[in-house]
Amino acid sequence: MCVESIPPPSSRLTRRGVLAGAAALAGTTAVTAAATAAAPRASATGREERRAGGDLVIEGGTLLDPATGEVTEDAVVVIVDGVVRSAGRRGRTEVPDGAQVLAAHGRWILPGLVEGHIHLNTAAEARDAVLLGATSARSGSTNFYQDIAVRELARQAPKQAPRLRAAGIFVTPDLGDTILADPDLTPLAKLRDGVRSPEALRRVVEVNIARGADVIKTRVNERAGLPEQDPLAQVYDREQLSAVVAAARRGGKGVLCHSYSEKGCHDAVMAGIRSLEHGAFVGERTLHEMRRRGTYFTPTLTAIAGLADSSDPVLAERGRQYLPVLKRAVLAAHELGVPLAAGTDSSGGKIKPIGREVELMRAAGLPALDAIRTATTGAAKLLGLERTAGRLARGFAGDVILVDGDPLSDVSVLKKPVRVVRSGFAL
Repeated sequence: MCVESIPPPSSRLTRRGVLAGAAALAGTTAVTAAATAAAPRASATGREERRAGGDLVIEGGTLLDPATGEVTEDAVVVIVDGVVRSAGRRGRTEVPDGAQVLAAHGRWILPGLVEGHIHLNTAAEARDAVLLGATSARSGSTNFYQDIAVRELARQAPKQAPRLRAAGIFVTPDLGDTILADPDLTPLAKLRDGVRSPEALRRVVEVNIARGADVIKTRVNERAGLPEQDPLAQVYDREQLSAVVAAARRGGKGVLCHSYSEKGCHDAVMAGIRSLEHGAFVGERTLHEMRRRGTYFTPTLTAIAGLADSSDPVLAERGRQYLPVLKRAVLAAHELGVPLAAGTDSSGGKIKPIGREVELMRAAGLPALDAIRTATTGAAKLLGLERTAGRLARGFAGDVILVDGDPLSDVSVLKKPVRVVRSGFAL
């Protein structure tokens, strides 16, 4: 049985309703209402009365540029309207008169971190992610388009949420209750084998794009975090994954793919995905193909390490077995030149610091600066934010973290930022 070939309704007709529903589920309605009340209003000249970002001067700390590795002592970062105007050594950087100053003496100054794989379902989770240093992020999907509402929240009230690339709903064989996320998905309920045919796969991708998704999330293997599932069991073959990638590309979107087995990883990469998620058993032939294609690897070491601490014996054993294998894969990828991005795979209301992923990248064998790059310049490029996030240079976003200690000597300091600045607003 196939899904009727009926295009989804125009997003112009349904976007407001979907965003409103997603906002209610995410708990963002009250926050966005307040933000809307304070939103910029057009004056008689047509210009906005209120700026989108804040003005702030950060001075006195040690500035690290992840792109170059350059370290600047007694640095000054000037942020105007939420954007970096200048950054450099004191005396060489002009400071506006009367600007609000955040003292950073004795601390290191870094760009806000970029979280490559996170599940943000509520406004509280979004706020927690920012406070833990993730000022930009990519969603790993949500059940009812909450991430699209969180993305809008970040635009209206940047202090409340990270700059977000939303994935919408998971393209997976069994949608479960997610089939209620949008009326256009309900025809899929009559499919005996779930979302597997090219028509059904295309339908889910098209609904996601119509609802405003920035990227598409799918899978090739079952989940590691459920004891009843086998993470090495394959749920989509290369042909099915290619159908997802083709539908996403028609909408100008890339695909991130949940994976574990070597065959699954290889099929996903050959199908043309943009990034491989988890990928514990990815093999050398697949890593070579990833380097050739520029496919990113987001290993989510934090999530796999977390399994080892599970009270469930199946999950604990799985974590103990998978983590060393994944660390070896990460180091092999780095040595081959496969681009890496940091992601914690945080979900279920428990937001883990993206600095923990950097710490695990370092433990896998990456040099400290390269480990930091996975959560700054590297992840920013994956998200298409390489001119916005990951550095503190003129024209980049005024997103900053201050840490107690030299991250080049001890990357673990990134787990506990002492201050976070989001779009020029000190939190």
